[in-house]
Parts: sequence; structure tokens; C-alpha cells
Amino acid sequence: MTKSTFPALDGKYCNSLNTYSRFLTREVTIGHIPMGAHNPIRIQSMTTTDTMDTMGTVEQSIRMVDAGCEYVRITAPSVKEAKNLANIKKELKARGYDVPLIADIHFTPNAAEEAARIVEKVRINPGNYADKKRFENFEYTSAEYQAELERIYKKFAPLVKVCKEYGTAMRIGTNHGSLSDRIMSHYGDTPRGMVESAMEFMRMCEDLNYYNLVISMKSSNPQVMVQAYRLLVETMVKEGMNYPLHLGVTEAGDGEDGRIKSAVGIGALLEDGLGDTVRVSLTEDPEFEAPVAIALADRYKWRELSVNSYQLSGESNPATNLRLQTSDLRQQATHNPYEYQKRHTSELNTFIGGHQVPRVVIDISRKNLKDPAILSEVGYLYSSLLDKYNMAEQSTDFVYLADELPSFNFPGNLKQLYNYSTWKGLQNKSNCHPYYSLKEYVAAGVRDTSLNLVAISNSDIGSDIFNEIPLDNTLVFVLETQSICGLQDQRQAFFKLVEMGLEMPVIIKRTYHLKSSAQAPEHAEILPEVSDFQLYSATDLGGLMLDGFGDGIWADAPDISAKTILSTSFGILQATRSRISKTEYISCPSCGRTLFDLQITTQMIRSRTDHLKGLKIGIMGCIVNGPGEMADADYGYVGTGPGKITLYRGKEVVKKNVNTENALDELIGIIRDDGNWLEPEHD
Repeated sequence: MTKSTFPALDGKYCNSLNTYSRFLTREVTIGHIPMGAHNPIRIQSMTTTDTMDTMGTVEQSIRMVDAGCEYVRITAPSVKEAKNLANIKKELKARGYDVPLIADIHFTPNAAEEAARIVEKVRINPGNYADKKRFENFEYTSAEYQAELERIYKKFAPLVKVCKEYGTAMRIGTNHGSLSDRIMSHYGDTPRGMVESAMEFMRMCEDLNYYNLVISMKSSNPQVMVQAYRLLVETMVKEGMNYPLHLGVTEAGDGEDGRIKSAVGIGALLEDGLGDTVRVSLTEDPEFEAPVAIALADRYKWRELSVNSYQLSGESNPATNLRLQTSDLRQQATHNPYEYQKRHTSELNTFIGGHQVPRVVIDISRKNLKDPAILSEVGYLYSSLLDKYNMAEQSTDFVYLADELPSFNFPGNLKQLYNYSTWKGLQNKSNCHPYYSLKEYVAAGVRDTSLNLVAISNSDIGSDIFNEIPLDNTLVFVLETQSICGLQDQRQAFFKLVEMGLEMPVIIKRTYHLKSSAQAPEHAEILPEVSDFQLYSATDLGGLMLDGFGDGIWADAPDISAKTILSTSFGILQATRSRISKTEYISCPSCGRTLFDLQITTQMIRSRTDHLKGLKIGIMGCIVNGPGEMADADYGYVGTGPGKITLYRGKEVVKKNVNTENALDELIGIIRDDGNWLEPEHD
């Protein structure tokens, strides 16, 4: 095997930028449930039990399957766990569960070879399977790099031989946090390094005539993860490969944060037709992961049917007004999908656009506007005793009141939006701004002197009336869509604005209705469940923010509480790293390697540190990904032995083998010594 260099890339990473079109991959056989090609997007998760606890692992696997998992992954850190997979498999079958099992392997080729004789699929991490991860800063000459590749080939070939003999599939699963020292020395801690790490092993497999492969590019940072998968697809295609993709944001965390972060990364890729299986990694029991993955994947069953029905019926499809060739040319001219670059916009009144953080808009027009306490739902806490407001860490920037007039005074730092006709009649326009249709704005006899928000759609841009817009430094576009493929439609709009040299700030607006809603108009985005609001909006708004598009977001959902919309909006901005409003926890989902109770520990650490706005704390159950994921965290808390914790600053070890009972205090001490500690405020 020889070291390969990346082919020249041209940004072609999906079938279409302007409509939903699933990237066709090779079919891979995993037991009786095939993946890739035209098969449905498969759902999977991973057990958190000790693999030597046969009955505990079986019981948890059954709960996972009952929750919707089509594959069950189990860790096999050594040969004894690998051998016990046979007992687990036998017991599952005895109970009527013929679910394909996947062995998760790190560091131990002999365990992988043992497991490959038993289970339907093995997952190996190219960063630590026969390669080295010691955080050494070592420069490899070409000869040394080649010698390492040949050594790895010899270590890896026996596993491929076993997989071929037993018909076992393999996932080559790159993790951003565990790239080998060799890859790091040549490519750095980058998406390109992640891709090359996997491609080396893929080339070895093809050299050995083995093709039953699935590939993943996981990171706790959705931006890195999305860029890596995109790079992988174009690189594969240029080398004549089309292996199925396993999607996941690793160490996503728990609760709302974990769901939003997962949806931002996984959803952005699903939108572009990438992905054949999904695993949502939450620091929760694994049976709670499957429903989230199913909700994400099911959206694209409907999407594919809807797009195809338009095409077959010959109806005009709003998602495909621009053909692929036009969109590809526009993308190449204006945007690099493999590097983050925020769209350049003008900064208006030091409030929106330019270097300002993205702004949040929430509709409160349907609320009781006679009670000042209603603003607590959008982050302004009213004290009737003091007759004043206090801002929470997450407070909306705009409220939309449509044509409703409140009977109380709003706080001075909260901007109010009114429909143009109502705004025009206001006696006191201080801190109040008009919201126009495009026609209203062009024909308006009076405009605001500071901010004018104008609703537009992709189809408006470049139209005759659009070209009549009086351009000045008060104009903000609110970009709406009614397209089946809303993200693609709005992305086209941004391409057009860049191509035309227009630098007005843009607020991205998406509207969602519950299936049961009587208010849902034709072509509305329908939420099957209330819980889907977070996943859909994180996909649609977060997917654009990851590419640097948008100076604000407006998630409009009449059936969802303003409080939920507020926390979701700020969660999306946090997940895309575009506006930090709270502490971020990079916590793994637990597995049989975990050395402490991750759920309890994460909550314990959160309870003492969740006031440290902007800080990223990694909480890892074992050494496998721990040190590597610390590279994306400010501080790390990693299990290194029974009752022992190692504490990190970035990826630097600060204290080793700290007793668990003292570890959190020691971590806080390190944060304090660095000058990053703030005392929590108490009510």
C-alpha cells in the first residue's frame, strides 16, 4: 500500500443542491437486514452494559429493539468480551430476537478477529486499530509514513480475511477525537485528516477485494462532522467508491442539548440525501436514542415520496425550479462546503449583521398582551414589586406582535416588530420596527429610520419587484419558504444574494404546524409530534447556520410554547457555535467500557458548572475517545480506572488518577486557577 494524496475537489458532494435526492450507495449485507442502496435509512444504537453481563446486555438489547433499533452495537474491548458475544446472541435468538449485532472494537485486533466470527458486523476505529494515539508531535518522513502504512496493512489484513470468510460486514468509523499521531502529523486535527484516516483502510480493503463496508466520520462538533462527511463523499466518488454512510454526532450530550446538536449535524446531511443508517448518541439509556433517530429519518421517507410524486405527475415542483447544473455552478462560484465562512453582511445599528451574533425572533402575537409576566417565556423576567425586567442568559432579541398592541411597557432592550400597517399608526415608534411584505416595502410611503424587515422568498430574488427595492443600511430580509425542500430553497436564495453582491442581513424563518392544527395552510411543514419541533427546526435552521448563512433565526410554531421556541432557538445557535449562551457539555453516551455512571456524573457536573457561559466541558467514560475529544473542550473529566478520574485542560493532562469523590472539586479548582471560574448567582 502507498500513501495517497487527495484528488482536487470541486465541491460536488451530493446529487443535488436544490432538491432532495438520495445519494445512491452500495448495498451492504448485515445479517438479514441490508443497508444502503434503496433500503430505508436504518436505525441503531449501542448498549451501555458490561459485555460480560450476558443477561443485562440481552435485556437492554431487547429494550432497544422494541424501541426501534434494527442493529445493536456492543463493545468488545478484549477477547473475553468478544467471545461472550456468542452467548448474548444465543440468548437473544432464544427469546425471538434475531437482531444483527455489531462489535465495537478499539486497540485490539485479536478481539476484532474473534468477534467477526460471531456477529454480523464489526466496527473498527482507524485512529487506534493498529495505529498509534499518544499525542506525540512527531514528524513522519515519506519513508516512515509508508513503513507505518505497511505495518498497519499487515495487522489489518487478518481481520479482512475473517470478515470475507464469515460474510461479516465492517464499519470503518473515524472519530475526530481519536485521529492517530501519524494522521495528525500530516493533516492536522481536520475534516481532511478524518477522511484520509478512513480512506487508508478503505483502500486496504479494496486491495484485498473486500467491499462489505460502511463508513462514518463522527465528531462532537456538528460543523466538523458535516464537513468531514461531505469531503468523504466527494473523495470516495473520485476514487470509484460509494459505500453506505453511518451518521452520528458523537458525545452529543443529553436532554434538549443532545437532541438539538444531533439534529443539526445528522439533519444537515440527510437534507442533502446523505446517510444510510443513523445513531443518535445521547447520555441517556440507549432505548431513548432510537425514537430520536427514527423521527429524523422518517422525515425523509415523506420527503422522497413528495418530491417523486411531483416529478411523476408533471406538476410544477417549487423545489426544482433551478436545475442541478445551474445550482452547482453557483455553489462553486460562491461557497466552499468544506470550510466555514460566514456570509459577509452589513452591520446595522450595531445590532444585526456584520460581526454581531445571530438574532432570535419569537412570535408572541397570540399571547395575553395585558400581562407583563408573559415576557418571562421569552427571557425577560418581570418583577411586579420592583416594576422592572431582568434578562435571562437566553433572551429573545425581537418579538413579533403582528397587529396586537400590548397594554404595558416593554423593556428597552427588546425590539418589537409590527405588521407595517399597524406600525405606521403607532404614536410612539421607539424600539418598534415594521415588518413588510415585499410589495408593501416597495410601495411604502413611510419607512423606519433604523430597521426595516422585509419578507422575501427565493423566487422573489431577481424578480422585477425585487429589483425595485430601495437599498439602504436599514434593510433586513426575512427569508421564508413554502418549498417541500425548504433548506435547499433557502440555500439557493443565499447563493443568489451572494452572486448579486447584496449584503443585507438575513433572518431565516421557518414555520411549523402540528398535524392536528386547524391553522396549517397548504404546503405547511407538518410536525408529527410536538417533540419533532426541536429536530426539524434544528435541521432546517442549523443546517444553514453551519454554512455561515443567516444573521438571525425565526422558528415560528403556533402550536409550540414560546418558552420551548426560545430554548430551541438558542440551542440551535449554541450547537452551530454561532452564539454561545450557556455551558456546553461534550459527554459520551456510555457503553460497556465506561468506568462510572455517566448520566449521574454528567448531572452532578452540570449542577455545579452550568453557570459558566461559553465553557466547554468534556465528560468521557473511558480513555478510548476521552483525550482526543478534549481537543474540542476547554476541560475534561475522563474515567481511567475504577474509582479514578484524569482531568484535562484541552488535551493536556493536568491531574491523573484522582479519586472520584474529589474529582469534581479538583476540576473546579483547575478552572478557578485558570481564572475561568465565576461564583454562581443565587436568588
